[in-house]
Amino acid sequence: MISASGNVITLAGSTGLRGTADGFRSAARFDNPEGLAVDSAGNVYVADELNGSIRKIAPSGDVTTFAGLTGQQGAADGNGANARFQAPIGIAFDSSGTMFVSDAGNDIIRKVTPSRDVVTIGGVARSSGDVDGAGPNARFKSVSGIAVDANGTIYVADSGNDAIRAGALPRPRRRSVR
Repeated sequence: MISASGNVITLAGSTGLRGTADGFRSAARFDNPEGLAVDSAGNVYVADELNGSIRKIAPSGDVTTFAGLTGQQGAADGNGANARFQAPIGIAFDSSGTMFVSDAGNDIIRKVTPSRDVVTIGGVARSSGDVDGAGPNARFKSVSGIAVDANGTIYVADSGNDAIRAGALPRPRRRSVR
């Protein structure tokens, strides 16, 4: 963490000590932490790439695994520890608090709800390519950075294809009352 005056402190983990442990500040262990994002409550979320998980650092300093299971990589949608990531790299939040993750090892984009439900919303796991399309019809190659604008458009750095991709989630249809 870097303060406004330029002072740097270690928020969580210990320099040179990698691992999978949840815990308080320096007791926590990461394995190649990549992307970071902060939610509206001040929680810091970390794409823990080689642990295949999304970790949460609470303002108190407690580190927990939010989604995925540290040390267990894969490509499963599911809730919390039942989900699997291959190599999460980027994290971004939309205005409603929904998280989006670029899963580089699977070449897919994932949505993670505040209740920890993980769903693939773009691409097909381990099926890389360069195809525009909706949901499973799209193909990516080594996705990295991710961002969401105020309108809900998701931007992805498709590193393996040397391209920036953009798309929006479908909006729920309104039902008319007769």
